[in-house]
Amino acid sequence: MSDWIVAKRPAAEAAVGVIGAGVMGAGIAQVAAQAGHPVLLLDVREGAAAAAIAQIAKGMDGLVAKGRMAAEEREAVMARIRPASATAELRETALVVEVIVEKLEPKQALLRELDALLPPGAIIASNTSSISITALANGMADPGRLVGMHFFNPVPLMKLVEVVSGAETAPSVAEVIFELARRWGKTPVHAKSTPGFIVNRIARPYYAETLALLLEQAGTPAQADRALRGAGFRMGPCELMDLIGHDTNFLVTQSVFEANFGDKRYMPSLVQRALVDGGRLGRKVGKGFYEGLPAAAVPVAAPTGPAPQPTLCGRGGLVDVLAGWLTHKGIAFARGESADWCGLQLGELQLHLSSGRSAAQLAHERQHPALAVIDWVLAPDRCDALALAYAPQVSAEQRAEAEDLLRHLGWEPLVLRDVPGLAVARTLAMLVNEGADAVWQGVCDEAGADTAMKLGVNYPAGPFEWLAQLGAPVVVELLDGLFAAYRSERYRVSPLLQQRRWS
Repeated sequence: MSDWIVAKRPAAEAAVGVIGAGVMGAGIAQVAAQAGHPVLLLDVREGAAAAAIAQIAKGMDGLVAKGRMAAEEREAVMARIRPASATAELRETALVVEVIVEKLEPKQALLRELDALLPPGAIIASNTSSISITALANGMADPGRLVGMHFFNPVPLMKLVEVVSGAETAPSVAEVIFELARRWGKTPVHAKSTPGFIVNRIARPYYAETLALLLEQAGTPAQADRALRGAGFRMGPCELMDLIGHDTNFLVTQSVFEANFGDKRYMPSLVQRALVDGGRLGRKVGKGFYEGLPAAAVPVAAPTGPAPQPTLCGRGGLVDVLAGWLTHKGIAFARGESADWCGLQLGELQLHLSSGRSAAQLAHERQHPALAVIDWVLAPDRCDALALAYAPQVSAEQRAEAEDLLRHLGWEPLVLRDVPGLAVARTLAMLVNEGADAVWQGVCDEAGADTAMKLGVNYPAGPFEWLAQLGAPVVVELLDGLFAAYRSERYRVSPLLQQRRWS
């Protein structure tokens, strides 16, 4: 091992090679140069590296013009980046990051070439977002020096780096890259090389649960988006898929599904397949779920009468959130802590917080026809709409009273078809479940899961932060309800969550 590895402290003067001069490669080259490294940028396309360097310079000119970078710093950074015309020029680099096409065979061929070219102490990193590091290392003479270094776009702005270890990756190599990412101003997390790594794996339910709701015609894309934005997400799942591109999102889902041998938890959606087949790929073609950009959300309608005085039933974290918000809004309420259900009661009408069962099922089981189900509220101050569904025998007057209460609370009612789990509850429970399984299987630790999801996809909280707020019994009950309703292994509970519930 070279001193670069033994010291576990990447030297600023160590040269870095980047192969692939697309958006990601250019971003990695910029970040490395800003950290003080001489950088060689290589691309097989004639003139691509020089064009990428010119684009980096243009971006830095903008920073200088805005006063966010000194002109001298800009000149120093640009002086460290130069184009390369062949892999042989990277012979003396201490680290090479490949950022070429996301296909196994071309990457393997390049990595084997680099393995033969570079000195024994040099490290080779792949920026792959979904291909197994173990598979990429197959055929290398020294597979221990290959590690995943998965950046997120745009690289100069996004803080997260997944440091991915394959079966052969030397622990010392992973630690060097972890510390290097820190030196580059990033927040690294360790991950094991499994399909999707951390972010692309744990994020699947954010899209999948909404697609499942749309398949059942439970609501519209706009309703689903507004419900999830109300839970603190910056973008709803449908508008986010439109932004990503449905072809890209569908292929990632399909890749994770196939890599997990057809596990139903990652099954692609017929809804999204139809969009892809129809050419509705999202914003890049001007149509996806939406024609262009989504329309602005309709403001919360004014209540039609004085605020009702509900009874707040049950106990737990979600009930506590409702109690705090009712008080904040100045709505008088009684407490029914001894009730065997959680939610709000208005006269005969019971508004149950979702437990993974439909309103019709609960009304039948409890022999109480005046029953509705409301979605989970975790961040009431950011919420402007709440999903709910009614059992068949709820009267028009009772519906109006329930919706008026929600408007007094500042939430526009989103009336969905009566499906189990509504929108937010099933999505959050599945995100928590996927995070729990990732930790149970050794993909990452709890802190890594939370950090990755907040920094990699801007979630308002990580899966284990939500778990701490909700409590394992609440999450498991909802998942068990979905499992019973759909008879699908998709909703099987992670062993880690089961243990948390039992303890």
